[in-house]
Amino acid sequence: MADLFHEIKHKLSGANISVVLPEGTDERVLDAAVKLQAEGIIQPIVISSSKKLPKNLTVIDPEAYEEMDDLVSAFVERRKGKITEIEARALLKDVNYFGTMLVYTGRANGLVSGAAHTTAETVRPALQIIKTKPGITKTSGAFIMVKDKLRYIFADCAITIAPTSEDLAEIAVESAKTATAFGIKPKVAMLSFSTKGSAQSEETEKVVKATKIAKVLAPNIAIEGELQFDASIVPAIAAKKAPDAVVQGDANVFVFPSLEAGNIGYKIAERLGGFEAIGPILQGLNAPVNDLSRGCSAEDVYKLAYITAAQALE
Repeated sequence: MADLFHEIKHKLSGANISVVLPEGTDERVLDAAVKLQAEGIIQPIVISSSKKLPKNLTVIDPEAYEEMDDLVSAFVERRKGKITEIEARALLKDVNYFGTMLVYTGRANGLVSGAAHTTAETVRPALQIIKTKPGITKTSGAFIMVKDKLRYIFADCAITIAPTSEDLAEIAVESAKTATAFGIKPKVAMLSFSTKGSAQSEETEKVVKATKIAKVLAPNIAIEGELQFDASIVPAIAAKKAPDAVVQGDANVFVFPSLEAGNIGYKIAERLGGFEAIGPILQGLNAPVNDLSRGCSAEDVYKLAYITAAQALE
């Protein structure tokens, strides 16, 4: 874990990346902001109306923000007639909408929220304002799984409940990009309960189709499927079950066939396998917005701020 964040901090040094922390009334968020400010590698921007915050922090009070009219106009234009100016002004009283507009208008590079808000409250403004990249239909949630020198990407563990083949292909390609951003040369396993036709059903065929689409979308990335988990991670088993596969038991990016599988899988690795799970990292957006658990610690906020800044740099 220390190695990962050492690399991230080295890459971010001198890049002048700023990350919005909308939940400036939460002590965990403030503790993280103070630590980030003291390090001076990334710039935390705290959203709060409190007058009692540490003086060295960059704090924005939406009620007193001098450029609010500009944000309102940009918001109305972005929503293309779906909201009025009055509605936009009312929504911008919500710290997540306000913070997201700071990112959208280039006043900040990324956003971390969720310590005191639900995932929906964090993600909805991002989907409405920042939106997904061209060609991407849905966002997805990945975790960086870290233990000693091991680093893996697990996705989708947070967003898409029942992904289609097309969704899985997008998730695979975006997860490979996430891996690259964090020093992992991606080798992607499209997971199933079948390896190369050992079982056949609608579920396995969905993964087979997804693998074909993903290979077309990203021909230069090693993507293989459908694979059972053991065939994706154990070379001896891969040699028996999938001898012609481009991933030979050395996968480091794991795409799960459903949200329930991904969510269960990362929690098993975390709780039984001793891995630290960092995320979820939202993939596919035009600018990074990431969601915390409401049970997070100040350290979680701190780490996700660095992850977000690294995404912004990429």
